[in-house]
Amino acid sequence: MHNPKLIDLFCGAGGSSWGAYSAGAEIVAGFDLWDTAGNVYKDNLGKTKFIPGRLEDHDVAQLYRKLGPVDLLLASPECTNHSPAKGNLPRCERSRETAFQVTRFAKVFDPQWIIIENVIGMIRWPRYQEFIRSLLELGYYFREERLNAADFGVAQSRRRLFLLFNREKSPHEIKPNGKQHIPASSFLRRDDAYQYSPLRTTRRAKATIERADRAINVLGDKQDFLIVYYGSDKAGGWQGIDKPLRTITTLDRFALVRTSPQGHRMRMLQPEELKLAMSWPESFRIQHGTRRDRIRMIGNAVCPKVMQSVVSQLVS
Repeated sequence: MHNPKLIDLFCGAGGSSWGAYSAGAEIVAGFDLWDTAGNVYKDNLGKTKFIPGRLEDHDVAQLYRKLGPVDLLLASPECTNHSPAKGNLPRCERSRETAFQVTRFAKVFDPQWIIIENVIGMIRWPRYQEFIRSLLELGYYFREERLNAADFGVAQSRRRLFLLFNREKSPHEIKPNGKQHIPASSFLRRDDAYQYSPLRTTRRAKATIERADRAINVLGDKQDFLIVYYGSDKAGGWQGIDKPLRTITTLDRFALVRTSPQGHRMRMLQPEELKLAMSWPESFRIQHGTRRDRIRMIGNAVCPKVMQSVVSQLVS
């Protein structure tokens, strides 16, 4: 099928939709609770209907009568509460259970294909197998994939879970595109378009200086590098720019440190750079919300190039 029609649940700013659109899909509607992300979605996918509100509050049968049949259902249920650190608070469990909205929509829309993206930690959710069974009982064949965006031409190392469902046959393995990994240097603005400040000031946090010193000890004092905040991989709080960026999250966690005759200078990475590191094109506009909002919607998104490849391979 060359141009499958789709709906995108939990669409956010439109990473999945943009990827599917790039694969030739026709986007019928995107659904999300966050109006700010919805405004970005409408800016870039203007012919698509954006439908706000909680999925639980929608009459799915009425939506089907309004939108008509679709071939593909995309979904990225709320992922933050699949972190083990979130525990089992009632609010967190309600968040996790938004995944079952996929089943509710699938029962009515009956698409040939379903693609669900989430953090890999979703498989540790106590109701994960129950959720999978709820879709298998609708007659789908199933495949579980763990994909790294860096293997699909994205300048970021980002491992995510993709759950693939096909009504007619078992989904094939999703194969990387075979491209070499793209380094962070590919999207960084290394001119003076953004304001820098000296690395070493009395106001700079001690932990930041320690991260920078670890990088300089390895690279020397003539190479630019990135400071990485909120890391848990014991990588020393820094990375070179010759490797894909580490995983973008909803937090402002990356700073570029550049060499200069006056000493090292630094600045935080900007949303425009992070957008490119997710593999959105420069033409994709993220012009709504605060800086924090923009970083959040970028960090919550699906890398478009990964979804483009997954859609292309699943429906071929």
